[in-house]
Amino acid sequence: MPTSTPIHSAIPRLGSRWMPPPWPVRLGLRHFSLAVFCCRDELARNPRLFESAIIANHNACRNRGHLTQTILILAGMLSAPAIEAAGVPTLNEVVVKGKSNNLIGSANSANEGTVLKQQLDQRVVYRPGELLETVPGLIVSQHSGEGKANQYFARGFNLDHGTDLRISVDGMLVNQRTHGHGQGYADLNFLIPELASGLQYQKGPYYADQGDFSSAGAVSIGYVDKLPVGIANYTVGNQGYMRGLVAKSKDFGPGTLLFAGELLTKDGPWVTAENYKKFNTVLRYSQNTGNTRFNITAMGYGANWNSTDQIPERGVASGFVPRLGAIDPSDGGESHRFSLSSALQHASDYGITKANLYMVHSNLALFSNFTYFLDDPVNGDQFSQLDKRFQSAFNVSHAWVNNIAGFAVENTVGVQFQNDFIDNGLLSTKQRQTLSTTRRDHIVENSVGLYYQNSVQWLEKFRSVTGVRSDYYWFDVKSNNSVNSGQQYDSMTNPKLSFIFGPWAKTEFYINYGSSFHSNDARGTTTTIDPRSGDPLKPVTPLVRSTGYETGFRTAILPGLQGSVAFFRLDMDSELLFVGDAGTTEPSRPSKREGVEVSAFYMPNNWLTVDVDYALAKARFTGSDPAGNYIPGAIQGVGKAAIAIDNIGPLFGSMQFRYFGKRPLTEDNSVHSDNTMTLNGQIGFKIDKKVRVILQGFNLLNTHGHAIDYFYTSRLPGEPAAGVDDKHFHPMETRSFRVSLIANF
Repeated sequence: MPTSTPIHSAIPRLGSRWMPPPWPVRLGLRHFSLAVFCCRDELARNPRLFESAIIANHNACRNRGHLTQTILILAGMLSAPAIEAAGVPTLNEVVVKGKSNNLIGSANSANEGTVLKQQLDQRVVYRPGELLETVPGLIVSQHSGEGKANQYFARGFNLDHGTDLRISVDGMLVNQRTHGHGQGYADLNFLIPELASGLQYQKGPYYADQGDFSSAGAVSIGYVDKLPVGIANYTVGNQGYMRGLVAKSKDFGPGTLLFAGELLTKDGPWVTAENYKKFNTVLRYSQNTGNTRFNITAMGYGANWNSTDQIPERGVASGFVPRLGAIDPSDGGESHRFSLSSALQHASDYGITKANLYMVHSNLALFSNFTYFLDDPVNGDQFSQLDKRFQSAFNVSHAWVNNIAGFAVENTVGVQFQNDFIDNGLLSTKQRQTLSTTRRDHIVENSVGLYYQNSVQWLEKFRSVTGVRSDYYWFDVKSNNSVNSGQQYDSMTNPKLSFIFGPWAKTEFYINYGSSFHSNDARGTTTTIDPRSGDPLKPVTPLVRSTGYETGFRTAILPGLQGSVAFFRLDMDSELLFVGDAGTTEPSRPSKREGVEVSAFYMPNNWLTVDVDYALAKARFTGSDPAGNYIPGAIQGVGKAAIAIDNIGPLFGSMQFRYFGKRPLTEDNSVHSDNTMTLNGQIGFKIDKKVRVILQGFNLLNTHGHAIDYFYTSRLPGEPAAGVDDKHFHPMETRSFRVSLIANF
């Protein structure tokens, strides 16, 4: 009887980024192993059953390697304690010293993978969101102040602040729908890197458990339940940088209590000091009773800052504004986020049930001026975007195995609920003082997602994963202009299908198809009058479908190497976008993206790791238009390389190179950005087993490139009333250094 593939919704997917020996490797659990897991208590009491189980499974094994793996899995189930995956309790997994080729057979595509905590700890990150750059082909940038959400680029997308990239931390969705600044706004400034247990990524619309914003991909970062030792970190640097962190876990009753606190201040290289100040706190209680485990977590974050936004090239060339200066020095913002979450998992003879519940309260007040004096020559064009919300969500899934016509079928069914109460507004301001109100809205947005997925091992070297997902959305908008108020409902069903072939010569091949969606801003679904100009508008479709096709392979043919290649295509029905700066929604044409991604992770020994990836994409609007078919801001080429050295005595270090390719800025590609290259690095010294010091350097080449570019119309004082079309850019931060003293206790 064919064995089944791993239970994909309950076990972390093992991708090309999984670290080879000597780091632990988690083996995928097959159908037989799951049955043993569910009955492990009985097996422990009756060794003869254990022996019979091994003999029975031997008949299904094709070679001694399979039998050896089975014995290891069984032994681990009877003795190994449970571990954490992505910060949320998962199946008991066997942790063994294994070879990287054991990972072949676990993944469903060439584009998914896992980044371990050890890899994350080796990264040099200027801001917390840059941890996501461990994902192949993903770039994280910033066009404004540090307290604002990052700008993301991947798979031919300028993903703005998170549209079409689903990001979650500790099981909580970070993307915020119907946000005052932009749809899918994903602010990761509340993330504490030292608490990250790992990162999982999946690209493309091929996964039934991923819903809104996941067309380009999904990234999940987990938090640890327990730290092996306490952490005290004090960091100072130039440009006014200072950070302090204390984190510790301890046994508390039958469980574990984890707490962490972070304070940070930073001015940056800007003419107007950023004066960025933030705090972060985490308090977590977790408990593992064997078959059942849970955690409950409280988080708090707050920040305020001044912002140096993008500036026009003509202003720098004429000397009107310094390269690191600001047109409006009163730009900036303040933000806070508080959350309470809980995760639960229970394993029984009927399978594995997982549930998580969370509540988030967040508030953002953002002040920006991108056009300077175009709309208001007297007071300037500064505006404020407000977003205050209470978000709650409940997710539950159940995984089990049964036999159909002699085949073991792994099944997962899940339900996802989300509710958002939102108050947002768009105001005209001067030096952060309100002049007038463009629009204010109260929105209630509810959604339910249902999904089912199964996996069948049809032949020894062929398996399939099929799934279907249905989403239902309800929008209720109450605007200060009653004609823009209303209610809307929409739903969408999306299929998923993957074929996996192999392995042959430690190489596995994939074919993937699936569709997904992103929701549009609820205000755009009911708006009929432009709140600024009074012109009539056509409401937009609430849900926009995307369809993806992909083929690729992953290989471990060379010792110590994990490599993958993926060829993809993604079609979007429409790149609808709510323009928060104007309070309206602008529909755009359908689009198509095609590309290739290559990644390799190499660890030839226990002291050296090399991580390389490159992605190339072609993004175009479909159909013909005199304006052109290029998609402004769409990323074309991305390349990254990282090398890390450790376990060679008291010294350790790492270097990271990043290539950020050109992007078209207009639909006819007559204006485009330049490419940029940056180099970051660190070197550390272990004073003893508990104390180490680290020197980190950012933009070591002191590249005077652009973090991001735009092309639009703006007006400086004395220019024509109609303004001037120009390229606007946010400069990269100049070279800087930080020194950290880290003590464990």
